[in-house]
Amino acid sequence: MFRFESPQYLYLLLVLLALAAIHYYIIFKKKQQVKRFGDPVLTRQLFLGVSRWRPEVKFWLAMVALASFIVALARPQFGTRLDTRERVGIEAIIALDVSNSMLAEDVKPNRLEKAKMMVSNMVDGMKDDKIGLIVFAGEAFVQLPITSDYVSAKMFLETISPSMISVQGTDVAEAISLSMRSFTQQEDVTRAIFVITDGEDNEGRAVEAAKQAASQGIRVYVLGIGNPGGAPIPIPGTGQYIIDNEGNTVVSKLSEEMCREIATAGNGSYIYVDNSSSAQRKLMEQLDRLSKTKMESQVYSEYDEQYQGFVLIGLLLLLIDVLLLERESKSTWLSNLFRRQRSFSVFLLLFFSLAAMSQTDRDYIRRGNRFMRDSVYDKAQVEYQKAIEQDNTNPISHYNLGNALLYQNKAEDAMKEYETAARLEKDKMRLAQIYHNMGVILQAAKQFDKAVACYQNSLRNDPTCNETRYNYALSLFQLKKNQQNQDNQEQQQDDKGQDEKEEKQQQQQQQQEQKDEQQPQPQQDQMSRENAEQMLNAAMQDEKATQEKIQKAQQQRQQKQLQKQW
Repeated sequence: MFRFESPQYLYLLLVLLALAAIHYYIIFKKKQQVKRFGDPVLTRQLFLGVSRWRPEVKFWLAMVALASFIVALARPQFGTRLDTRERVGIEAIIALDVSNSMLAEDVKPNRLEKAKMMVSNMVDGMKDDKIGLIVFAGEAFVQLPITSDYVSAKMFLETISPSMISVQGTDVAEAISLSMRSFTQQEDVTRAIFVITDGEDNEGRAVEAAKQAASQGIRVYVLGIGNPGGAPIPIPGTGQYIIDNEGNTVVSKLSEEMCREIATAGNGSYIYVDNSSSAQRKLMEQLDRLSKTKMESQVYSEYDEQYQGFVLIGLLLLLIDVLLLERESKSTWLSNLFRRQRSFSVFLLLFFSLAAMSQTDRDYIRRGNRFMRDSVYDKAQVEYQKAIEQDNTNPISHYNLGNALLYQNKAEDAMKEYETAARLEKDKMRLAQIYHNMGVILQAAKQFDKAVACYQNSLRNDPTCNETRYNYALSLFQLKKNQQNQDNQEQQQDDKGQDEKEEKQQQQQQQQEQKDEQQPQPQQDQMSRENAEQMLNAAMQDEKATQEKIQKAQQQRQQKQLQKQW
């Protein structure tokens, strides 16, 4: 494979054609002038020491040297370097409990934040493994499909909160079942599910789900987080605690027995998580014990710069041109080097020597890539910024800089670099990856409408990317879910306003009735006691029927609800 990074400079080769035409025109004019002195054969004998072939050789040496420099300026890239790398690791799914009980503060700062810190440290310790993220409460859904993009995993992890799932409770069985379906289809890969929960399984069936996973060769590890003695569940922003239907403060207790049963059934281990760092150490030990298997082979192709060879050829030809005189001479080559007529050639020699020693943006990019492979993201950022200073129009520099910033959790700065790269990039495959990364950032920021647009642009350029298709579908689902929640809230507000209006009308009617009772009425218009009681009973029946109707309508709008809302 061969290409020029800057092919526009090849148009300078046309200048060489013009120089060649001028050169032969000058030779023609000289021959015409020589003919004026006499016979060319006799005249040539008068020019002793003048060589007929040296000037022509020197001219073409200079021409080929200039052509070499022009080709080097166009940055030829060929001899594609293939680096076959085998990824050896595991596939791990993190099933994280996000029920309200995870807000208990018996583990600092609270159970959920402690779990998120452990997962973040776990991701930092991975290298060639794949990881997926599932959140669950009364129901479960995939927060991040299984991937080797650790930056995306940590970004999605930061956005997790109990408000993500409207159906509260703790359904561990559903989380394990969904995790089993979320692995890749590749065979002979070590797989593990890490369930992080406080152990309050409201639905049951978790042990059976763990046994089913173990039968498929998937290990189930359970990280029980919290205090067995229990702790109240705070309501965020109120300073109060969740109470049950009887008005008692709910105390969420870690069920270690159930956690051990799930881990044993899943052929895994149980890890107790408290305020110490021992759980993190045990978790990493369990990861290291899992057998690593070859998951896939990835081929990294990178164009090698070949301008150095052309620069070297040009310098060598210029040197020969400097040492070669147009006429035969006994002078040494060193004296020839400093002749006045060679000063221009020497200047060109020094100029192109300095040009060859100067750094190009491609050199900075290659150094930055090496730092990225070594996970030294801050140094990679510096190299990419130097590349942009050399050439601000190279989309690869902006894209790579965006990646380096994203790995340092600087999503806003990374987004700006991706946007610049998208404006400059022409290659469809790289453009698809740029829009994919932009979509990941926007999806993590819960800007689902913009994320959907970015994923659509990515799929227009590369419709074969399964990960982009999945993220697009997930963002679209989350966007529709948010719109439905907004519609439900508006409907509830309308119903509430309608109820308040009816209540106000009833109060006005009661006030009017009381006012009518206080006014003197003619004897013949007064109501008997029996008639009044009948009307009162009828009104009570109507009110009861109205309340039942309202309650039934509310129940129809509600989703599946568990007995426990924590």
